[in-house]
Amino acid sequence: MRRSLTVFLSLAVVGGLAATAPAVASAQGRQDIPQSHPLWASPQAKVADTAPSAKLDFRVYLNLRDQAGAEAAAQSVSDPDSKGYRNYLSPQQVRDRFSASDQTVGAVKSWLQGSGFQIGDVPSNRAYVEAVGTADQVQQAFAVKLGKYSVKGQTLRAADKNLSVPAPLANDVLGVIGVDQATSLFKPDHTDGSATPAAQSAKPGVVAPGPGFRNAGPCSTYYGEKVDTTDPAYQGKQLPYAPCGYTPAQLRSAYGLDTAAKLGADGRGTTIAIVDAFGSPTIYSDASTYAKRNDPSHPLTQGQFSQHVFPPTPGQEAPDQCDAAGWYGEETLDVEAAHALAPGANLLYVGGADCQDLSLDAALNYVIAGHKADIVSNSYGDTGEDIPADEVKAFNQISIQAVLEGIGVYFSSGDNGDEVARLGTPSPDFSASAPWITAVGGTSLAVGKNGQRTFETGWETGKSTLKNGAYTPAFPGAFNGGAGGGTSRLFPQPFYQKGVVPDALSTKNQTGNAKGRVVPDISAVADPNTGFLMGQTQTFPDGAYYDQYRIGGTSLASPVFAGIMAVADSLDHFHHGFINPVLYKLTSRTSAISDVKHVDAAVQRVDYANSVDASGGLLTSARTLDYPNLTIHTTKGYDDVTGLGSPNGLAFLLLV
Repeated sequence: MRRSLTVFLSLAVVGGLAATAPAVASAQGRQDIPQSHPLWASPQAKVADTAPSAKLDFRVYLNLRDQAGAEAAAQSVSDPDSKGYRNYLSPQQVRDRFSASDQTVGAVKSWLQGSGFQIGDVPSNRAYVEAVGTADQVQQAFAVKLGKYSVKGQTLRAADKNLSVPAPLANDVLGVIGVDQATSLFKPDHTDGSATPAAQSAKPGVVAPGPGFRNAGPCSTYYGEKVDTTDPAYQGKQLPYAPCGYTPAQLRSAYGLDTAAKLGADGRGTTIAIVDAFGSPTIYSDASTYAKRNDPSHPLTQGQFSQHVFPPTPGQEAPDQCDAAGWYGEETLDVEAAHALAPGANLLYVGGADCQDLSLDAALNYVIAGHKADIVSNSYGDTGEDIPADEVKAFNQISIQAVLEGIGVYFSSGDNGDEVARLGTPSPDFSASAPWITAVGGTSLAVGKNGQRTFETGWETGKSTLKNGAYTPAFPGAFNGGAGGGTSRLFPQPFYQKGVVPDALSTKNQTGNAKGRVVPDISAVADPNTGFLMGQTQTFPDGAYYDQYRIGGTSLASPVFAGIMAVADSLDHFHHGFINPVLYKLTSRTSAISDVKHVDAAVQRVDYANSVDASGGLLTSARTLDYPNLTIHTTKGYDDVTGLGSPNGLAFLLLV
């Protein structure tokens, strides 16, 4: 899991303003930043001091001038019952009303410069002040001692106690991110559904394309086209072969976007931003080749695609665990899926310098601060919610500004189901659990011969491998990945979920009469066994070149839903912004949402043992759809796998 801190600072969240923990007085006119010391950084875990000359890049995040006012305004512009509904603010209006003042920025910069730091970026929304310096300068400025600590198989840098700042700045500093390494990195939420582990990559900037993967046959061009009649029956049934990977036209048809296209609505007039780490050197070539091969009437033109990739931070002392080539695959999936659903929309890719919070938050803030897009799709997240207060508060402020500006921010709900297998207890994933974003869950989707949605159920997969004529383990198999969901321990129930999300779900993981935020909000296709055909440059035994394979994960669901919302923008002639209040108040319990229910179904899947060809043999397995043995379940009405359900064509596009 990404974080080891288990105590969280209270912060203002949707549904009510929680009391903020007071700063703790320290010696010599200083005040502590509460809970800025990771609990794992104990004397017993310390293995070394940090070299005084080590270079650190960190950010001092700044408080909004009026946190309560910003949240009230965010609710007003997004709530259809409010007089201020859709009266969005410009970035300049957000800065003028809520951002830290120039005086505050100047005071923080002056202190940092006086402490010997070189000042880096200050974004246009004045969210933070970036600084670069040595470990010794950090120790002096924040009155701490930096060391290296052994934690969960890693050696990470941290301070020996809470960071502190001069008392006159205490009310202005939201938190500091980057002094410690209390991060075990965001992971992209995509999967091909195979058992082959992702390869770790070389250092960013010199990364070769990731290892090649191909789907073996037989497979079906649509759900149910081919049935396995040669292998033993599974649960008394001969199973259909898994689809080879749905094409853009199949997904547009299944989600009813063809009708909107006939009305001239294909996403044009809307910009979708995609935020990931790094930047694939072959992204435009791959995405344009994919469109030419699989959707020739909707090419991806140079004028539709742009990117901004932050350069790596030189000299940064941090573990290199990012699997950059894996992030290349994530970027490619996101771009191709978004274009597939909204072929008229413009696409902006923004790549973080690495896969840590410091860089991904900066990439997201880049889009929001300059209103560079109308929709943002993010297909990554943490394992659970074990997140320090500084990161939660910083992310909360970025997402609130997005709401104020009318920007819709979508996050995939994760690919590890209820997280019990990894964490020991059920949990949704952060950032999907944050209250001011839309969490997109995942489904298994059956698209029929004529492009119709035959059925859609929750994506939770059970795998039974065929060995010596028998399936092991027996039905429903072993859990093999699925959509994240569940009830947050970190965030209380937001206003938009009240009266819609059942108490049986909102009271999970809570104490007393408390209710929590439940994930997800909405869902779309994610199951790699009923997944999307993707094209990407990969490294095969005979070289690196473009090839195609089936892929899934809620990394697919998020850009698919972002594409659907871009089509809604162009059909309705306005940008929808933060849609959760509308989803829960106007579309729940209506035909605009397809209620995703449990379906008893399974598919037969054949894989190459070596991932690329038949020379190493074939692996056959039955994949149970909507695996039942988790703490989250697909049920009638709102549920914690698929949320309210999935969008239902023109009815959804017109009602949101």
